[in-house]
Amino acid sequence: MPFPKTNPSLERALSDRGYLEPTSVQAAVLQADAEERDLLVSAQTGSGKTVAYGLALASTLLGEAERFDTPREPLALIIAPTRELALQVHRELIWLYGPAGARVASCVGGMDVRREQRALADGCHIVVGTPGRLRDHLERGRLDTSKLRAVVLDEADEMLDLGFREDLEFILDATPSERRTLLFSATIPRNIAALARKFQKDALRIDTLVSNQPHGDIEYRAIRIAPNEIEHAVVNVLRFYEMRAAMVFCSTREAVRHLQASLLERGFSAVALSGELSQSERNHALQSLRDGRSRVCVATDVAARGIDLPDLGLVIHADLPNDHETLLHRSGRTGRAGRKGICVLLVPYTRRRKAEGLVASAGVDAEWAGPPSAEEIRKRDRERVMSDPAFTEESTEEDVAMGRALLAERSPEEIATAFARFHRARLPAPEEMVDVAVDRGPRERLDKRAREGERDHRSTRAGRDESFGGGEDMVWFRMNVGRRNNADPRWLLPIICRLGHVTKTEIGTIRIFDGETKFEIVKSAAPKFTTAVRKTNDEEIRIEPAGSPGAARDDKAFPPKKSFSKDRPKSTFKEGSFKDGPKPPFKDKPKGDFADRPKRDFKDGPKPGFKGPPKGEFKGKPGPKKPYADAGKPRGFEGKRPKAD
Repeated sequence: MPFPKTNPSLERALSDRGYLEPTSVQAAVLQADAEERDLLVSAQTGSGKTVAYGLALASTLLGEAERFDTPREPLALIIAPTRELALQVHRELIWLYGPAGARVASCVGGMDVRREQRALADGCHIVVGTPGRLRDHLERGRLDTSKLRAVVLDEADEMLDLGFREDLEFILDATPSERRTLLFSATIPRNIAALARKFQKDALRIDTLVSNQPHGDIEYRAIRIAPNEIEHAVVNVLRFYEMRAAMVFCSTREAVRHLQASLLERGFSAVALSGELSQSERNHALQSLRDGRSRVCVATDVAARGIDLPDLGLVIHADLPNDHETLLHRSGRTGRAGRKGICVLLVPYTRRRKAEGLVASAGVDAEWAGPPSAEEIRKRDRERVMSDPAFTEESTEEDVAMGRALLAERSPEEIATAFARFHRARLPAPEEMVDVAVDRGPRERLDKRAREGERDHRSTRAGRDESFGGGEDMVWFRMNVGRRNNADPRWLLPIICRLGHVTKTEIGTIRIFDGETKFEIVKSAAPKFTTAVRKTNDEEIRIEPAGSPGAARDDKAFPPKKSFSKDRPKSTFKEGSFKDGPKPPFKDKPKGDFADRPKRDFKDGPKPGFKGPPKGEFKGKPGPKKPYADAGKPRGFEGKRPKAD
């Protein structure tokens, strides 16, 4: 279906840009019942919302005219949450309204304020900006909103999440009450609905989201990994898909810095985007992605808002998002404007339940699988080499002459080998990884009666079995930690799970000896466990296969290291030896020392030498005590206590 008739200037701009058919949101805002009305629109990220509200504003800004008049006060105000999104909207409106003679000004944080001030003073038709910078221009009297005919809030949900509610209300209160208000958001939560009721009049609700297919152009993959192999998984996913541009999301700035450094070290052309970068650094990073000089962008959620990269075909969630809305916003960087994209969630086996909840809440279907192995990546590389565009592109005479010269000097096998070596040299090496578990599919929620029956079954089985293994065939392993290292199952169990990429349900009996510990692993998980412990970089703990516990209790198999020993060193002197020589023999109590001392017998009177109490005291019966002269005064007086009168 072609675009409906709007304005001749805008029709020429769409035709020059190659827009033949409108997207669902563009067709919805151009319906007859949406003309000159306030709109509350929810549409998925990348569905062409910028062009949609640009077309919807044409009748309000231009009317029946084909071109704009001389620019004076702004006629439309577009508010976006981030600098990147505002600049992207600015570029889109320039080519859309360029044939109509529109002058579009941008006001975003991090840019030259004086240049923006001059642009506003010279006059413009449309202003695009971020809430903070627009409010600053309003308070300083640089932005005149008296002639505004329309206001657009793009990504309104994100602006509220970032704490711009106060700025938005200040800006909207400063605009004329008879304006049109268009509110575009990926989701319509309660706070967005409340904002719409406050500042919109009889708004038309447009919902272009399909509940059973939220992102039809995005293919979701959930990859189960070990918690300590996130970086390896990112490397293998990037190598497996080999997209022209990819974006990797982390939760913190520190994680962004660390992952970008790791990818650069492995040979990837990667850039970073986070809130600590200046505007020039962000622009340089984005331009390198658009030019193809960089192929991977590592970013945080906020820094990646509003970024539109033309060939972004892969999104990787290195850290799981906090909620399903963040998941949709992250994933919406790919699959934009009809292009296909792939979204990969890296799920440590300890957080699988959270990942399943995120996928279910977002209403998407994710395919669960293990990480791409190195052999699978090498197979993909061979397929890509065979389909390289160099074999199908038209050759020039110079190319043919060079090929004949090579054939004259080298054999075809040598030439093919050199081509393969050259192709492989520019690719980072894949990481060796193992699948941490067999895919069990999503966990089903049982009703109360079924859960009680399952609990009874587990308790019966626990009473019957001797280990966590559930009665399966087990394989014994040993580690160089024992009782002398204060070994305890409470901290041994997580170490075994971390180093061997297993869960506690796959671990059986744990027996601790003086110099080592032996434990059981389910036989089905033993090969995977052996491979994982061989690759571990832990220099303190060594794990290897062992026989049955009763056959070998060799405490000397793993001599303990000093780092584990917490016992005090034993004394170096022998029993009965002292520094000052041997201890003298014990003798009886010396005679005569106490022989003349009289025995203390008080039956016959006082002890000899006792003269009794001093005279003058204790005579007569004790009477009432006389008060002291300082009675009633606070304690702490200096000198001796005065005698009573």
